[in-house]
Amino acid sequence: MNRIITAILVAATLWFLMFSPWTAGAINFWVAMSVSALVLIRISSASVKDFLLQFNFSAKEVALGLVSAVVLYGVFYLGNYLSTAWFDFAKPQIGNIYSLKEGNNPYVIGILLLALIGPAEEIFWRGFVQRAIGVKYGDWVAFFVTTLVYALVHIWSFNFMLIMAALVCGAFWGLLFIYNKKNITALIISHAVWDVAVFVLLPI
Repeated sequence: MNRIITAILVAATLWFLMFSPWTAGAINFWVAMSVSALVLIRISSASVKDFLLQFNFSAKEVALGLVSAVVLYGVFYLGNYLSTAWFDFAKPQIGNIYSLKEGNNPYVIGILLLALIGPAEEIFWRGFVQRAIGVKYGDWVAFFVTTLVYALVHIWSFNFMLIMAALVCGAFWGLLFIYNKKNITALIISHAVWDVAVFVLLPI
C-alpha cells in the first residue's frame, strides 16, 4: 500500500506542476505532460508483476476501444451542450482547457496524445493504481478510490469543468476496466482515441 500511496503522491505532484497557476507557466505544458507520462509508465512497469501480461491486442479489444471512445465523445458532446446552457462559467472554463494547445503544433499534440499521454494514463491509473487497490480491497473500492483520486489530482487547475471531465472519464474507464476483466488494451485505445478526437480533431 505504501508503494501505491507514494505513486499517487508523485502523480499529484506532477499534476500540480502542470496545472497550478503558480507553476504552469514555468514549462511548456506538453513537455511537462510527456515527461510525466514517461514517469507514470516507469512507475507502473516497476510495480506491476507480469506487467506485459495485462496487454492483449485483438480485434475485440480494438473494437471495444474504438466504440467506447465514440460513446464517451457522445457523452461529452451532450455534457458540453447542457453545461454551457445551464452554467455561465462553463464555456470560459472549457475555453481555458483548449487554450493549452495554443502556440503548439496540433500534429505534435495529436501524436503525443495518441502514442504516449493517453496510453500512459491508463497504464498508471487503471493498470497499476486501480489494479493494485483492487487486489487488496476489492474491485469496487478500487474503482471509487481511483476515480476520485484521478479527478482530485486535477484540482490544481481550479477549473471545475476539467475536474468534472476527469471524474466522468475516470468513472467511464474504471468501469470498462472491471467489465473487460482488467485487460487495459481497450482502455488505452479508448483513452488515446478520445483524447485526439476531443482535443485535436473534433473539439467540442
